[in-house]
Amino acid sequence: MSIPQLSPAELKQWLDEGRNITLLDVREDEEVQFCSLPNHLHIPMNLIPLRQNDIPDNVPIVVYCHHGMRSLYTAMYLENAGFESVYNLQGGIDAWSDQIDPTVPRY
Repeated sequence: MSIPQLSPAELKQWLDEGRNITLLDVREDEEVQFCSLPNHLHIPMNLIPLRQNDIPDNVPIVVYCHHGMRSLYTAMYLENAGFESVYNLQGGIDAWSDQIDPTVPRY
Protein backbone atom coordinates (compact mmCIF):
# COMPACT_ATOMS: atom_id res chain seq x y z
CA MET A 1 0.00 0.00 0.00
CA SER A 2 1.62 3.22 -1.13
CA ILE A 3 -0.19 6.52 -0.65
CA PRO A 4 0.73 9.17 -3.23
CA GLN A 5 2.29 12.26 -1.66
CA LEU A 6 0.96 15.55 -3.02
CA SER A 7 3.24 18.55 -2.56
CA PRO A 8 1.76 21.89 -1.53
CA ALA A 9 2.64 23.25 -5.01
CA GLU A 10 0.78 20.37 -6.68
CA LEU A 11 -2.27 20.93 -4.45
CA LYS A 12 -2.23 24.65 -5.28
CA GLN A 13 -2.14 23.78 -8.97
CA TRP A 14 -5.11 21.43 -8.56
CA LEU A 15 -7.05 24.13 -6.70
CA ASP A 16 -6.12 26.79 -9.29
CA GLU A 17 -7.34 24.44 -12.03
CA GLY A 18 -10.64 24.06 -10.20
CA ARG A 19 -10.33 20.29 -9.83
CA ASN A 20 -13.18 18.67 -7.98
CA ILE A 21 -11.51 17.23 -4.86
CA THR A 22 -12.28 16.69 -1.21
CA LEU A 23 -9.83 18.35 1.18
CA LEU A 24 -10.10 16.22 4.30
CA ASP A 25 -8.71 17.87 7.45
CA VAL A 26 -8.09 15.25 10.13
CA ARG A 27 -6.71 17.57 12.85
CA GLU A 28 -8.36 18.24 16.19
CA ASP A 29 -11.04 20.94 16.60
CA GLU A 30 -8.65 23.40 18.30
CA GLU A 31 -6.17 23.14 15.42
CA VAL A 32 -8.85 23.75 12.80
CA GLN A 33 -10.10 26.81 14.71
CA PHE A 34 -6.56 28.22 14.58
CA CYS A 35 -6.10 27.74 10.81
CA SER A 36 -7.42 25.68 7.92
CA LEU A 37 -7.57 25.45 4.15
CA PRO A 38 -10.69 26.78 2.40
CA ASN A 39 -13.57 24.44 1.59
CA HIS A 40 -12.30 21.56 3.69
CA LEU A 41 -14.21 18.69 5.25
CA HIS A 42 -13.22 18.37 8.91
CA ILE A 43 -13.31 14.95 10.51
CA PRO A 44 -10.79 14.39 13.34
CA MET A 45 -8.61 11.35 12.74
CA ASN A 46 -10.10 9.41 15.65
CA LEU A 47 -13.62 9.80 14.20
CA ILE A 48 -12.79 8.62 10.67
CA PRO A 49 -13.98 5.01 11.29
CA LEU A 50 -17.31 6.33 12.58
CA ARG A 51 -17.79 8.99 9.89
CA GLN A 52 -16.19 7.54 6.78
CA ASN A 53 -19.62 7.49 5.12
CA ASP A 54 -19.52 11.31 5.25
CA ILE A 55 -16.53 11.33 2.88
CA PRO A 56 -17.39 11.54 -0.83
CA ASP A 57 -15.93 8.59 -2.70
CA ASN A 58 -16.47 9.86 -6.24
CA VAL A 59 -13.68 12.48 -6.26
CA PRO A 60 -10.00 12.43 -5.26
CA ILE A 61 -9.44 12.90 -1.53
CA VAL A 62 -6.50 14.97 -0.29
CA VAL A 63 -5.98 14.29 3.41
CA TYR A 64 -4.07 16.80 5.51
CA CYS A 65 -3.05 17.44 9.10
CA HIS A 66 -0.36 19.55 10.79
CA HIS A 67 2.81 17.91 9.42
CA GLY A 68 1.54 15.00 7.33
CA MET A 69 1.76 11.97 9.61
CA ARG A 70 -1.81 11.69 10.92
CA SER A 71 -3.05 12.33 7.40
CA LEU A 72 -0.80 9.59 6.01
CA TYR A 73 -2.19 7.05 8.48
CA THR A 74 -5.73 8.22 7.72
CA ALA A 75 -5.12 7.94 3.97
CA MET A 76 -3.82 4.39 4.47
CA TYR A 77 -6.94 3.55 6.49
CA LEU A 78 -9.22 5.01 3.81
CA GLU A 79 -7.45 3.14 1.02
CA ASN A 80 -7.77 -0.09 3.01
CA ALA A 81 -11.48 0.69 3.48
CA GLY A 82 -11.94 0.81 -0.30
CA PHE A 83 -11.55 4.49 -1.12
CA GLU A 84 -9.74 5.20 -4.37
CA SER A 85 -7.68 8.25 -5.36
CA VAL A 86 -6.50 9.08 -1.84
CA TYR A 87 -3.54 11.49 -1.47
CA ASN A 88 -1.56 12.79 1.47
CA LEU A 89 -0.58 16.48 1.60
CA GLN A 90 3.16 16.24 2.10
CA GLY A 91 4.22 18.33 5.10
CA GLY A 92 0.62 19.16 6.03
CA ILE A 93 -0.79 22.60 6.58
CA ASP A 94 2.56 23.70 7.99
CA ALA A 95 4.22 23.13 4.60
CA TRP A 96 1.28 24.86 2.87
CA SER A 97 1.84 27.94 5.05
CA ASP A 98 5.61 27.85 4.52
CA GLN A 99 5.59 27.25 0.76
CA ILE A 100 2.28 28.60 -0.58
CA ASP A 101 0.33 30.92 1.71
CA PRO A 102 2.18 32.67 4.56
CA THR A 103 -1.12 34.21 5.73
CA VAL A 104 -2.06 30.77 7.12
CA PRO A 105 -0.80 30.89 10.73
CA ARG A 106 1.84 28.37 11.74
CA TYR A 107 1.92 26.61 15.08
